[in-house]
Amino acid sequence: MIDCDPGHDDALAILLAARHFDVLGVTTVSGNVDVERTTLNALRVVELAGLEVPVARGCAAPLAGAPPHAEAIHGASGLDGYAFPPVRGEPDRRHAVDFLIETARGSDDLTVVAVGPLTNLAVALTTAPDIAPRIAAISVMGGSATAGNVTPAAEFNVWFDPEAADVVFRSGVPLWMCGLNLTRHAAVDAEDLRRIESIPTRAARTVADLLRFYLARQLSQDGNAAAPLHDPCAVAILLEPSVVAWRPMHVAVELRGEHTRGMTVCDARHVPELNPAAAPDAGPRAAPPNARVGVRVDRPAFLRLLEDALAALP
Repeated sequence: MIDCDPGHDDALAILLAARHFDVLGVTTVSGNVDVERTTLNALRVVELAGLEVPVARGCAAPLAGAPPHAEAIHGASGLDGYAFPPVRGEPDRRHAVDFLIETARGSDDLTVVAVGPLTNLAVALTTAPDIAPRIAAISVMGGSATAGNVTPAAEFNVWFDPEAADVVFRSGVPLWMCGLNLTRHAAVDAEDLRRIESIPTRAARTVADLLRFYLARQLSQDGNAAAPLHDPCAVAILLEPSVVAWRPMHVAVELRGEHTRGMTVCDARHVPELNPAAAPDAGPRAAPPNARVGVRVDRPAFLRLLEDALAALP
């Protein structure tokens, strides 16, 4: 299952998952834009991928406060850059939280790829704690083991709803985390875009137009000549052979810091190669790992995965 807030990179996460996994459904949440637009965008991408799965609309606001959206990066629609045809389908009648709970209760090994704010998952886990043992893993695009983007310390998805992220990271469900320290290196530039443009599928043509807009926005906003594809990393980390290297860490979400609210505090004291100067007894003092945190991406292999998916889709 994919929980998302499309978003250009969310679209690529859905397409990559459609290539490699049995996607049971897509749930949407307020994040990059409001939940009405993220739901419409999810329907658009699901149809582009040729998937016939439910798309369920989820939470319209974070657990605390007003939703701070990201039109500056993704445009007014959340998926600017391509003129999508009218969607054929409609959102599922169930709320995303109910859909998540029902799907988890009907499965013993559900994997959730969560590439937006974690509001839906937090509400589901709080409302129905019995589902936690039935979720095999949650793969999160969020947080950072180093610096943030919306603040010096915090990444957008976690910062948008840190209370929800705190619930998920404390849930006991096995977690994968792809944070900005990793995803910033999974970027596409103009040369990569030219390769995608040469792939003769509708999915590739659509993605090329979307990425052209996304690249232009990254350049105008931050001066970046490459656009990081954050969200498909949360799919890639699940694939074998994996293109993402990871290390076990304990991840806690900062809720109260004046300058650090939404920060993911990644405790790697027990990982010798990441903390070679640690005291011999640093490990026992460290909190037990609760997540497998991505630390390195094989960018050429990652891009080959995406290009393969675009070539194989309609």
